[in-house]
Amino acid sequence: MTTQCTPSGPTPGSRRVLLASPRGWCAGVHRAVLAVETALEQYGPPIYVRHEIVHNKHVVQSLKKKGAIFIEETAEVPEGSIVLFSAHGVAPTVHTEAAERNLTTIDATCPLVTKVHREAIRYAREDYDILLIGHEGHEEVIGTTGEAPDHITVVDGPDDVENIVVRDDSKVVWLSQTTLSVEETMQTVNALETRFPDLTSPPSDDICYAAQNRQTAVKKLAEEAELVIVVGSQNSSNSVRLVETALSAGAPAAHLVDSSDEIDEAWLDNVTTVGLTSGASAPDGLVDGVLQWFAERGYDNIETVTTANETITFALPQDLRRNLRRHDPEP
Repeated sequence: MTTQCTPSGPTPGSRRVLLASPRGWCAGVHRAVLAVETALEQYGPPIYVRHEIVHNKHVVQSLKKKGAIFIEETAEVPEGSIVLFSAHGVAPTVHTEAAERNLTTIDATCPLVTKVHREAIRYAREDYDILLIGHEGHEEVIGTTGEAPDHITVVDGPDDVENIVVRDDSKVVWLSQTTLSVEETMQTVNALETRFPDLTSPPSDDICYAAQNRQTAVKKLAEEAELVIVVGSQNSSNSVRLVETALSAGAPAAHLVDSSDEIDEAWLDNVTTVGLTSGASAPDGLVDGVLQWFAERGYDNIETVTTANETITFALPQDLRRNLRRHDPEP
């Protein structure tokens, strides 16, 4: 059983786990996974999903067992089939490819990613050079860049800034991949502002609310934990950022694990307080398994550290809701 409190320090000889709240699935991930499950229930398998629906191998494997087929390119989907686009978003060319193959599309792009896409479209229309802060090759960055490829330059950290070439220093705006850490993004923004004094900022923060909340929570854990465990997959950008955030906040050690099977008992040497959180694409059942693993080793005092209460929810993708209505039986 967990209790919501501010940790006050362990009693002599005790071992405890500080459990971050919020943690785990965000509204966008929940919506994307539910979209796949709903499509499978409505249409039956197979449902084709372009790229991993979210970056978590356990979620992907679970959906595969239910009949989802994950593909990398639209050309892999048989003509006339159903294809679902992942939470990370896709470029407009992908929608065109799907139409050419007569595919029924379900767009499960996270609404927060869609917001960045719309910002890119707007600034491109106003003929700005757009500096997209993000990791080259990440699906979200590829999708956003595809909205205005002639206007967008990807900036993969402060070291990229000196090499940027723009047409007009007075018409430059920055946008960001949603899953970066706040600190990581602002380091790059500060470097950009030094290089381009007239740099325009987006109308609102692009970093996902859930990523920010989880980063804030892990900083709190790092104040007292000798070891921080982040549950999430290696290809999950927001999960990797949580490990980095824990270390930068002062945690002596932090590790990313997909499940309890990946925890090394050697990490527990001289550790009385463990911080535990999970990335926005990791299901909470995996966290339960890690809690059980620690309980079996004497870390059975669990304290929940709450830094925010999340109430945001997203409706199912419009494409799916429309298709569901179309297939509803007549009254």
